[in-house]
Amino acid sequence: MKSKKRGTAALVVRNVFLAVFALCILAGGCVALRGYFLYTSALERLPAAQAARQIREEEGFTPIEDLPQTYLDAVVSAEDRRFYQHGGLDIFALGRALFNDLRTLSFAEGGSTITQQLAKNLYFTQEKELTRKAAEVFMAWKLEHDFTKDEILELYVNCIYFGSGCYSVGDASRTYFDKEPAQMNDSECTLLAGIPNAPSVYDLNENPDLAQQRQRQVVELMVENGQLTRHRADAILDGSNEAGDILLLAG
Repeated sequence: MKSKKRGTAALVVRNVFLAVFALCILAGGCVALRGYFLYTSALERLPAAQAARQIREEEGFTPIEDLPQTYLDAVVSAEDRRFYQHGGLDIFALGRALFNDLRTLSFAEGGSTITQQLAKNLYFTQEKELTRKAAEVFMAWKLEHDFTKDEILELYVNCIYFGSGCYSVGDASRTYFDKEPAQMNDSECTLLAGIPNAPSVYDLNENPDLAQQRQRQVVELMVENGQLTRHRADAILDGSNEAGDILLLAG
């Protein structure tokens, strides 16, 4: 009798598990479908080529060849270390973010790639909503198909917010350092690369100390990713002549 009861209980548990799993699959499919429709409607309103053209026609647009390599390396290290390896979606970063969000019961960590962030800036709102996230993934795949990695990076740094009313790397460089992006030294490059993570927090005019703390994080990530030697990283953080001019903050 006890064996029969245990068998019945196990069957109930299995059926409940299967039912929950099926509901999760169904819910995921619904979110993906709604996201796909959101993606296609956004693309109909503004084709990707036209969206890119609008950014390039903005006053102060900075071509990627006019940006220091240190700045580009810093952006990739800070925002999307596997940018040149993935196809628009970083499964490893997404899995880590999902685990941390489930652990903290929040959407504090997004796991978005540079391509996904570009898709969001071009087409969608900043709200952390599942349908929008699904649409963002479809749009990221579209952007990866239509543009090269360097084109995506170029568009990204020309449409993100840097605080103090700056919506491009050119605006930020001129506002914070009173110079064109091509003239930025290593200290300025690594400072600027860290700001978009939280512009209101790392605004150089408002919170220079926090911006420098973020800069240190960016530099350490560059060392981990093999984009800076320890010696050069220390020179940047010390503000020595090897890193360029001594850091001068605006404001």
